[in-house]
Amino acid sequence: MEYKLYDSELKLLEILWDSGELPARDVAAQAADAVGWSKTTTYTVLKKCVEKGLVERTEPGFLCRPVITREEAQRRETLGLIDRMYGGSADRLVASLLDGKTLSGDEIVRLRQLVEELK
Repeated sequence: MEYKLYDSELKLLEILWDSGELPARDVAAQAADAVGWSKTTTYTVLKKCVEKGLVERTEPGFLCRPVITREEAQRRETLGLIDRMYGGSADRLVASLLDGKTLSGDEIVRLRQLVEELK
């Protein structure tokens, strides 16, 4: 499943990842508290998430639950970033992240371990 995850969809998914399965009205209440959305805005974003297969909504009570995990969304978004900004080159992304940063000995060890695991 390929998709572009918009900030509004991510905010809604964060609510569901943190809370688990919730009725749509509770998602709307949390979205109102967290980001100031109206119920209509939340329901519109929920509908888009359902259409994309990111969220499942079931009866009774319009229960909503995330279909994808936070880790899956992070992985897909990261791959998209690597493709868009670094021509698909993960090493260019890492070089950009580390440019000018001083790493501790522990960070260097962890990076080496990651590289070894990828071999």
